[in-house]
Amino acid sequence: MSTSPLIRLHPADNVLVAKTQLALGQDLPELGLRTRAQVPAGHKIAARAIAQGEPVRKYNAVIGVAARAIEAGDYVHSHNLALVDFDRDPGFGLDVKPVAFVPEAKRASFMGYVREDGSVGTRNFIGILSSVNCSATVISRIAAHFTAERLKDYPNVDGVAAFPQTTGCGMSSPSPHFDLLRRTLAGYARHPNMAGVLIVGLGCERNQVADLVDSQGLEKGRMLRTMVMQEVGGTVETIAQGIRAIEEMLPLANAYQRTRVPASHIKIGLECGGSDGFSGITANPALGAAMDILVQHGGTAILSETPEIHGVEYMLTRRAVTPEVGQKLLDRLAWWEEYTRGHNGQFNGVVGPGNQAGGLANIFEKSLGSAMKGGTTPLQGVYEYAERIDRNGFVFMDSPGYDPVAVTGQIASGANLICFTTGRGSMFGSKPAPTIKLASNTPMFKKLQGDMDINCGAILDGEVDVPQMGQRIFEQILAHASGEKTKSEALGLGDHEFVPWHLGIVS
Repeated sequence: MSTSPLIRLHPADNVLVAKTQLALGQDLPELGLRTRAQVPAGHKIAARAIAQGEPVRKYNAVIGVAARAIEAGDYVHSHNLALVDFDRDPGFGLDVKPVAFVPEAKRASFMGYVREDGSVGTRNFIGILSSVNCSATVISRIAAHFTAERLKDYPNVDGVAAFPQTTGCGMSSPSPHFDLLRRTLAGYARHPNMAGVLIVGLGCERNQVADLVDSQGLEKGRMLRTMVMQEVGGTVETIAQGIRAIEEMLPLANAYQRTRVPASHIKIGLECGGSDGFSGITANPALGAAMDILVQHGGTAILSETPEIHGVEYMLTRRAVTPEVGQKLLDRLAWWEEYTRGHNGQFNGVVGPGNQAGGLANIFEKSLGSAMKGGTTPLQGVYEYAERIDRNGFVFMDSPGYDPVAVTGQIASGANLICFTTGRGSMFGSKPAPTIKLASNTPMFKKLQGDMDINCGAILDGEVDVPQMGQRIFEQILAHASGEKTKSEALGLGDHEFVPWHLGIVS
């Protein structure tokens, strides 16, 4: 294990990352110089003199150019690093390598809930959806009735969860926003982690319940029911009838039993939030290593957050299985460029205050780490937000970088677990697919142990390498897929994190 306070990520890099905080004038024998400023942990220092306008390289990728002459030992961050766009050859398919699939007889397995359509859930919820904000309070009241005491006779049911939302009316229809909302609601309605679903509307909204069901190919039955408040008789009667409907579903939901199924049924939504300078060194590449293992076992990894691949999209297009798949990713980025024009958002270079404080100077640097979550296997497909994922392997789903919106889309697309990396610390949780939290550094993991599931800071501490941590993550995924509760589940998080994308959120 190196005792150096600096990390060199690639021989061609002209910046190094501080493993711990560096003091002004601290001696750096490996560079033959002293620091010229205080440098926080996770931030960058110049390994050599960098001329004004010269590209600054991290992981041998360009993260900007020197805004002015930088001396060896200088602190390198947004004050002297300029974001300059540059031509990037998409190189469609140049880095595609065949997946070394594990023979089916030797593939990993987990204990899941097999549904009638052959899909497999990792949890067994009954969900209540609102077609419009006007029925949001009603569905929340119905769900609140089903306390742990009232569910004690149904041990196989993970809970009754309400998913209120804030639109459904006062919006153009048809429109991309309207279609996106319906696609998201339908994705939750047919999600394999849902044993049953109740959809409640008001009656006069644009997003009519009957039209929602018909347009999305949903089939009403004992475990998918609908209710319209104006037809039922108002708030009190809808709550009463909603409770009775859920009570009738509970014995049927409880009849589902976990059975052993192949890991190929696992679909992971990949998310990062509160990233820091260590995220791209520990948590993200380790999660990528775990996703390579999952894909080798036939599973699916869903990378999203389109603004957070800006600048490194070529790393994905070079892995696209066809030019069409690669071009579809570029088309989504072109849409985002137009969508965010004139806005002070991530796509245009400005990362959040937490990212800045954690050592990430701009979107190119953040994207460099973010993309690593997807591993190294071929990019099999590119999907619209909340579009149903219909193939296994590594795929991309278009979404904003805003965590609850991105995860809502991933779950609607079929993700039955979420893996969420964080460097600053995130308190996010989700239903019906639980969130597994991966910390990028040990100090944060220790401080927020009640929220973090896996400490990827062990890589930085020299206890394990990235492949070993990837294996640990994969094994913990199997455990959580089989029912072991995540920290966010134990805390009861996920009741307020259903946030369908409002076209207008730009970061």
